[in-house]
Amino acid sequence: MKVQIWEQVAARKQKAVLESIPAEWIIPDHLMPPDSQDDVTTFPETSGWFTAEELAITNSEALELLPKLASGELKSETVTRAFCKRAAAAHQLTNCLSETCFERGLETARQLDAHLARTGLPLGPLHGLPVSLKDNFHLAGLDATVGFVSHVDCPAAADAALATLLQTKAGAVFYVKTNVPTAMMMAETVNNVMGRTVNPLNRRLTPGGSSGGEAALIAFRGSPLGVGTDIGGSLRIPAACTGLFTLRPSFGRFPTLGCRSGMPGQEAVQSVNGPLARTLGDLEAYCRAVVGAEPWHDADPRCLPIPWRTPSPPLLGRKLKIAVMWDDGMALPTPPVTRALRRTADALASAGHELVEWSSKDQAQGLDLLNRMFVADGGLAIREEIAKTGEPWFLPAMAAYASSQELGTRDLWRLHAERQAYQQRHLERWNASGIDALLCPTTPYASVENGKFRHASSLPGLSLSSPTSPIFIPDPFSPVATVIGLEVDASGLDQSCISFPTGIKVDAALDKALDMLLYQPMSEVDKMIQSECEFPS
Repeated sequence: MKVQIWEQVAARKQKAVLESIPAEWIIPDHLMPPDSQDDVTTFPETSGWFTAEELAITNSEALELLPKLASGELKSETVTRAFCKRAAAAHQLTNCLSETCFERGLETARQLDAHLARTGLPLGPLHGLPVSLKDNFHLAGLDATVGFVSHVDCPAAADAALATLLQTKAGAVFYVKTNVPTAMMMAETVNNVMGRTVNPLNRRLTPGGSSGGEAALIAFRGSPLGVGTDIGGSLRIPAACTGLFTLRPSFGRFPTLGCRSGMPGQEAVQSVNGPLARTLGDLEAYCRAVVGAEPWHDADPRCLPIPWRTPSPPLLGRKLKIAVMWDDGMALPTPPVTRALRRTADALASAGHELVEWSSKDQAQGLDLLNRMFVADGGLAIREEIAKTGEPWFLPAMAAYASSQELGTRDLWRLHAERQAYQQRHLERWNASGIDALLCPTTPYASVENGKFRHASSLPGLSLSSPTSPIFIPDPFSPVATVIGLEVDASGLDQSCISFPTGIKVDAALDKALDMLLYQPMSEVDKMIQSECEFPS
């Protein structure tokens, strides 16, 4: 069979990324886990390939590293080198990276160490901390393909606004960028440039998308803190798939200039960026650092001039009224997800918070609006990039972009008016209910095999949504997950949303698939979801 041009370009790109890893960070053949090993998160501890110092550093959370970096107890160069090696291992085991810039990271780290030695002061709140970035963030000299073969060998001329802020004001160190799906518009991370990223917790499963490379890297502890983006669940779904915390902020909270889009100019549904981390504290540290740099002054004129606000009495510790949405009216969450949601709701009630039920009556319209806005250009932005190299489509996941009809300007304006009316109705409903937050599952699944994602997460997760500022919930429910339909609410409504791991895993003894002879599915999608449920022991 004749090799196509796009295949040659992709093979060259994959080879270049692999060859950018120094020889000393290539896993020896005799230590490489077999393909049959699903969970590779244990590799760093069991292989003997990492030193005790490298393990101590990379197993630390960001909040544990930051004071040591700020005091000089740990050198940034030492920390960066350890995470470079673990990120290199993560890529070899999960295919999670799209670019490396190890030497840039080490040089930045050396400069920060010199600054601390010279001044006695850290450069910023993230001084010396390695931070990974999703592929669409421009870094000078590196590609940002966003999964298109046509964007290979098109290096950025300058860093994105957020990257500049994080490095020059917060003191972050960049060393890798992470893989995404084509155009960043699929819930799994697979493209024709770098191929498929798999979940380090179970390589038969997806880490979600579109920030799936970022989630896989952090779950493997190849990064202490990462930044992804979200337009329709692209932070929340990967967080649920890998058991991480994430924040999907409202537009204008964090700078977005200087990033590549899979659909440039599409603003009917605004894309936002936010952190992915293993702890709630790390998430908050990132948010403080970005907002504390006051990005509305010189990073992005669209950022809202709202300083960081710390809750104080009587807000701090008060009892909340939280609505729970048990399903989205289109599909029932699978048993482990429902169990995770129920346990979280029970924990909230036991802590004295008031819980009420939230109807899913508007979810179908929200999903319909979102889908129509995504293809308002008839899929032309994506189709043009696909056509440049003749790379194949990932169907059926991207079928709508391959076959939609472009809306005229007047029809697009009508769609915007419909969206505004939907947002207004939701706000009125929210205010009338008097709730503080909405708790729901992100997707119905408890696990998703590679290539079988149907609006689902691979680990039970839950989400909290608020129409105002991000909510950081204290114990007793620091475990979090993601909830069904929330990607519709938070994206179409531009609500801030935090996704958190529940700590619940599938248990064959507790999670029984529904009897499809007795269950009446809500839809054909629901029928497919429930009939495909498997809960291995």
